[in-house]
Amino acid sequence: MKRILLVLAVVLIGSLGVVTAATAAGRQAMESVSSAAQPEPDPPQVAAPVAKVSYSPAAGSDSTNPTATATATVRDGKFDEVTLTGPKGKPVKGSFNSEHTEWTTEGPLAYGTTYTWSGSAVGTDGKSEPVNGSFSTLSPAKTVRGTLNIGDGRTVGVAAPVRIQFNGHVADRAAVEHALSISTSVPVEGSWGWLPDEGGGSRVDWRPKEYWPSGTTVTVKAELFGVGYGQGAYGAANVTSTFEIGREQIVKADVNSHRMIVIRDGSQIADFPASYGLGTDPNRNTRSGIHVVSEKFTDKRMVSEQYNYDTVEQWAVRISNNGEFIHANPASAAAQGSDNVTHGCVNLSIDNAKSYYDTALYGDPVEVTGTPVQLSARDGDIWDWTLSWDQWEKLSAL
Repeated sequence: MKRILLVLAVVLIGSLGVVTAATAAGRQAMESVSSAAQPEPDPPQVAAPVAKVSYSPAAGSDSTNPTATATATVRDGKFDEVTLTGPKGKPVKGSFNSEHTEWTTEGPLAYGTTYTWSGSAVGTDGKSEPVNGSFSTLSPAKTVRGTLNIGDGRTVGVAAPVRIQFNGHVADRAAVEHALSISTSVPVEGSWGWLPDEGGGSRVDWRPKEYWPSGTTVTVKAELFGVGYGQGAYGAANVTSTFEIGREQIVKADVNSHRMIVIRDGSQIADFPASYGLGTDPNRNTRSGIHVVSEKFTDKRMVSEQYNYDTVEQWAVRISNNGEFIHANPASAAAQGSDNVTHGCVNLSIDNAKSYYDTALYGDPVEVTGTPVQLSARDGDIWDWTLSWDQWEKLSAL
């Protein structure tokens, strides 16, 4: 009897274990089904970026150089429209890049002017952002203008210097010289040289080491606008010129020969009897050195209180700024070819003076030799060639 009860207990316990295991397995299956039926949560929503507009120069700037490029740039978006306006709402010329993410001015601005941005940009969020703000350019205490001595399209002689005459003083010569350039159709060695202020302001010349090669095309660029000259002065405007160097015509003027020889492209084309300055008076000596033709007059009034004359002479070609000309003078006809009697000029007959006058170009060299008094800076105007190349190079500010 006891054995039967023990067996029944074992059976019951075993059955209970089976039920319990089955119940646990069912519960796990139900939990698995329940878990599989639950949907995954949505990922967090990320807001689209807002368009961000930046400016150069920065908004509120009040001392921008007018040569600076003004730019509006948008990040995380594109521009719909951009306008930069100056006084009276006048728009400044500019353009977009291909992506319409940047707008840039296409030319210089003006001194002492306030410019205002307007327009809009659209961000990747689809929302519009305004383009706004303003900046101002610097206001110089003074603007100084430079003028070139040789204009576009001219033909000049082989000794012609390039001169920029300023209408005010240039204190920072190095800054200005950095803005100057000379380009030539054939290689030509040369240098800028600063001369003493004259003619209302500073002046700088570019001189080749040797005479220009005949037929050279020369382009001068003076990017002076926006350049600081020092002492509160700035360049007023850019100046440029392209011109040609003509045939090589050189006058050989040996005062002791009483002749004036004209050589063109290596060949002598004229030999004129001449009279030069009186040798016994140093004030009347024709100066020795390389003179440069600068002006021509069909009739030129010549006056000297010191020597008591007031006369009009024909076919006058100025070769220095101290009163020296090559000109006709019938009064000295008897001395031409045999004696020097003038007040420093080169006297020719009327026909010979006219013949030379017709061939002379600005920049032609006139090489005077044979007198004890040398052409120098005190004779004014174009005395560039009185200096050696080493002396000339030292006049550069760079």
